[in-house]
Amino acid sequence: MTMKHDPEALSRPNRFDPVVVLAGLLGVSLIWFYWPAFLVMNKRWSTDPRYAHGYLVPVFALVVLWLRRDRLATLTVRSNWRGLVLIGIALALRLIGAYLFVGWLEAASLLPALGGLCVLVRGWPSLRWAWPAIAFLVFMVPLPYRLEGALASPLQRVATNVSTYALQTLDFPALAEGNVIYLERGELGVVEACSGLSMLFTFFAMAFGMVLVIRRPWLDKVAIVASAIPIALIVNTIRITVTGVLHEMVGSEAANLVFHDLAGWLMMPMAMGLLWIELKLLSRLFVEPTPASTVLSPLDLTRAAQDARDHRDPADADRRTGKKDALAALKGLLTNT
Repeated sequence: MTMKHDPEALSRPNRFDPVVVLAGLLGVSLIWFYWPAFLVMNKRWSTDPRYAHGYLVPVFALVVLWLRRDRLATLTVRSNWRGLVLIGIALALRLIGAYLFVGWLEAASLLPALGGLCVLVRGWPSLRWAWPAIAFLVFMVPLPYRLEGALASPLQRVATNVSTYALQTLDFPALAEGNVIYLERGELGVVEACSGLSMLFTFFAMAFGMVLVIRRPWLDKVAIVASAIPIALIVNTIRITVTGVLHEMVGSEAANLVFHDLAGWLMMPMAMGLLWIELKLLSRLFVEPTPASTVLSPLDLTRAAQDARDHRDPADADRRTGKKDALAALKGLLTNT
């Protein structure tokens, strides 16, 4: 069921579009309804380093909408009451999450609610315009604790074993036992905070945000998002390995300074550099096909080559013109004879 806007009605004074008014009221109601979930997310963003990027996610979502604003101008303004169905589903998920004490479901139910508002005001085409920004908001929602624990343990083991192998390759005595790396002058514990899980969340958000703003084939975009996992492992391994080297060569104080302070700031630029290298490699490996509309026929190629030669050497064009005139004159004489 759809409802078209009357252009004349929009220009009349003291008249309001009931759909826009309803959407505004629903938006205010959603803010009130989700306010407890916002407070919980804000607490995690401010106290948990793994979700410190949560403050930037809504800002980047607005940037994505701004970059896609030219598509919005081409949409037909057509309200669709089916948006209320999406809003109803979102509210039901919110209540279910509150009843079952599943905080992630409570916060994530905001996404279909925003999609329902788009459909209600401007129809399904507006959801196709806004879905990348709405989908990106999922990175501001903290994961369930059970899932975090399930991911942190294997990441700890991988980081410990790979870093131990790297230290041994650099000719440093190192032995991994559990999540602890034993060195000649001490030991280095790879605790849960050092598992790389926080960097994994941040890199996933960064990679997904990158594919939203770049113009590349879908294969490249999928490869960029999937590369967030190995990039997080590589950067975290470099962090632990450098810390172990400094621990053996300089001392524990300098190693702790790098591990807890400097390395945290350097990991993000390092990850950006790896993503840039990946984009360059993908550009060399996969060549974008030429659109069908720009493919030239053999006749067009022949004419283009002929025009290029004429443009390069005007004397050749004059000689060909003279030959054509001479042939035409000879043909006229033969005809008269």
